[in-house]
Amino acid sequence: MIRKVGPTEIKEKHKLTCHCGGVELELFLPNGIEKPRRCDCSICRRKGAVVASVKLDGINIVKGQELLKLYTFNTHTAKHYFCSECGIYTHHQRRSDPSEYGYNVGCLEGVNPFDLGDVVTNDGVHHPADR
Repeated sequence: MIRKVGPTEIKEKHKLTCHCGGVELELFLPNGIEKPRRCDCSICRRKGAVVASVKLDGINIVKGQELLKLYTFNTHTAKHYFCSECGIYTHHQRRSDPSEYGYNVGCLEGVNPFDLGDVVTNDGVHHPADR
């Protein structure tokens, strides 16, 4: 659980936005940032984001629902969302735990994910659902 990143305190209800600001989410983060990680699966390698997890009811879309686009691939279990205006990945419903969303830590208001230091990389290439 990470409650502070650089100078930014992680609030219990923290704002997340895409680059253009068209999509705004409110995340319920009572324990701060949980399970920050990278993944080496085909989509995560390309987007390069540090992600963390929140329960499905821990995300509220404040604005920009109409701008969010959905992308699925392979098993079509994970649901990846991005802003159709600026292209920034904001969040996804996780394949390994569909009761959670992964969200882009770099989209949290005031957070620079490079301030996290070393982040664990999950083995998404050999995902258990692919066996």
